[in-house]
Amino acid sequence: MELTKGIFERRSIRKYEDKAVTEEQVKEILWAASNAPSWKNLQPSRYFVAMGDARDAVADMLPEFNKNNVLNAPVLVVSCVKKGTSGFDKEGNAVTHLGDGYLHFDNGLAVQNICLKALDMGLGTLIMGLYDEKAIRAYFEIDDTLEIVCVLSIGYPVDQPAARPRKTVEEIAVFKK
Repeated sequence: MELTKGIFERRSIRKYEDKAVTEEQVKEILWAASNAPSWKNLQPSRYFVAMGDARDAVADMLPEFNKNNVLNAPVLVVSCVKKGTSGFDKEGNAVTHLGDGYLHFDNGLAVQNICLKALDMGLGTLIMGLYDEKAIRAYFEIDDTLEIVCVLSIGYPVDQPAARPRKTVEEIAVFKK
C-alpha cells in the first residue's frame, strides 16, 4: 500500500464481517507497532490480545455502543504503556514538562502503525477510549506498572465509510516567517 493512500483511506470501522483474523496476522500488525519511534527507543507500549472466548469477555467490558460497534470484530487489543519510561531519565525523573504524558505520544505512534498495517492487510480498526478499566486490568492481570490507553478492534470491514470532514491546514497551523 502506498503511504499517502493509507493515510487518507484509513477509517474507524464500526461494522465487521464475520470472518476470522489469525494470530499470525495479529503478530504481523504488532510487529509494525513495535517499529514505531519512541523516546530513546524504549518501546513502552505493551499489548494484550483477546481472540475467541477472550474477545467476547473483553467486549463485555465495553460500553454498549462500543460493544455494538465491534460485534463481529474477531480481535480486541488492549494497548498499554509502561509507566515511568518515555520522558524520564535513568533515575526516574521527568525531563519534559509533559511528565508521564510523553508515554501517550509514543503509544499513539504505535497505535497509528497498528491502524495503517491493518489497513495494508485488508483489515479495519476502531480505537476506543471508553472501557471498564478495572475489569480489563483484572481479566488480563495487568499490574500497576502499566497504564491502559485504549482498546482496538481488528477485523475485516463490511464497507469503507466515507471520509469525515477535516480542518484545513490554515485552521490547524500557524506559519511564521
